[in-house]
Amino acid sequence: MQEIIAKTRTFRRFVEKESISETVIRELIDLARLGGSARNSQSWQYQIVNTPEQCEKIFPFLGWAGYLSDWKGPVEGERPSAYVLCFLNRKWLRGSDLEAQFDLGISTQNLLLGAMQKRIGGCRIAAFNPKLASLFEKPDYLELSLVIALGKPRETVIVEECSNDENIQYWRDDEGVHHVPKRSLSSCLVSLKIR
Repeated sequence: MQEIIAKTRTFRRFVEKESISETVIRELIDLARLGGSARNSQSWQYQIVNTPEQCEKIFPFLGWAGYLSDWKGPVEGERPSAYVLCFLNRKWLRGSDLEAQFDLGISTQNLLLGAMQKRIGGCRIAAFNPKLASLFEKPDYLELSLVIALGKPRETVIVEECSNDENIQYWRDDEGVHHVPKRSLSSCLVSLKIR
């Protein structure tokens, strides 16, 4: 488990021509739906997009890397070969929107861990143009909240310890290797006295 978690990074460049079958994506969504859910609400539904034509329609609506402001996203040939769109079903919601977002984090982490086990990389994308939802004929009670890009990774992502707790920006070196600073375990632990 530790190895899969360590390998499950955010990938933003893919081998676009390597398709991902609907069967495989359904298996990943099955992992997503099994995650914990506040009040057992299970308020999320998922749209599979995995044909080149469909993926081409999705791509222009997406933002890719906030810290890499001069990078407009993967070039042709390095774009995702599939997407999973995450819709909040307001009819199914039994708690708050905040609880639903926690559930989405749990479910998508399950999905991405399962993807990495199959050597598929992914990227959660919440920075998208809201007009993306208008590509779909959908009822009003479904709200698009997150897009997950999927594909065979075409980049190396290295996790390294932060030089200090303030320097958390990811970056790319001259060879295109993506570096992700992580705070140390000791930085993440607190020792508070109980009253």
